[in-house]
Amino acid sequence: MNPLDFLADLLNPDLAFLPKALAVAVMSAVVCGVVGTHVVLRGMSFIGDAVAHAVFPGLAVAFVLSGNLVLGGTAAGVLTAVFVAIFSQNRRLKEDSIIGVFFVAAFALGIVVISQAPGYAGSLQQFLFGSITGIPDSDLYVVAGTGLLVLAALFALHKEFVTISLDRESARAMGVKVFWLDLILYILITLAVVISVQTIGNILVLALLITPAATARLLTDRLQLMMLLAPAIGGCSALIGLYLSWSWDLPTGGTIVLVLTAVFLLAWFCAPHNGLIAQARRRPPSGPLPAPKTAHFEEFEE
Repeated sequence: MNPLDFLADLLNPDLAFLPKALAVAVMSAVVCGVVGTHVVLRGMSFIGDAVAHAVFPGLAVAFVLSGNLVLGGTAAGVLTAVFVAIFSQNRRLKEDSIIGVFFVAAFALGIVVISQAPGYAGSLQQFLFGSITGIPDSDLYVVAGTGLLVLAALFALHKEFVTISLDRESARAMGVKVFWLDLILYILITLAVVISVQTIGNILVLALLITPAATARLLTDRLQLMMLLAPAIGGCSALIGLYLSWSWDLPTGGTIVLVLTAVFLLAWFCAPHNGLIAQARRRPPSGPLPAPKTAHFEEFEE
């Protein structure tokens, strides 16, 4: 299918679900791209994966009760994040251990809950791997509203988030409320995950959070530019992934992730300054390769 045929399908009233799926996919990718910038900067990839697990029981309960998936997933993610924050005060265990216990337990609870729903196998597959069919208009509005809320919160607290990313202890000494900012960021990650589940699925949603931001990190050392590139990469990859999946009858979520991965690999090899080819060109005629450029937060310019 050529792009013109895809455009014709988007405008076909008999395929009304397709433009809605495209809108949800692009909006989710843009929001995850911005949120993912903070996840990558703080080395929180494990947190992103854990949050994706934590929202699952809320999604399952909302599905069984025919409730709002965004509200259900958000409630579960926030509740789990609060439990993690409270139990992490016991310094005998590191925070990642607490996260591993509670977030995986939340995912297991979601599996048990969804297994009690009619059509268990189909429902589980939809949650885990996403589905572009049957997206109601209400979900479109919820995704748009939630996405705007997340972006507004990130913009309002941008300086605080960057401060605790650079040096948490100094930020705490300066009176910055590190605990509450961490909790707010967990909530924003939760919201970004929830609005992405229908398109890309619970298992693959981590790719929307991490891969666009990691790709942007290879392309620039400037934080502001990175926060523009990440959502642009995510949005364009969502568009291309949906086009390819529709053209070749492939799973939408998996196709979007593969497109994101292809873009990441392209940046890994061809990035102007940090790519493998650029590093090889800078190599002296003889002798070992120069030390790779280490990603420090101090490199970023506001």
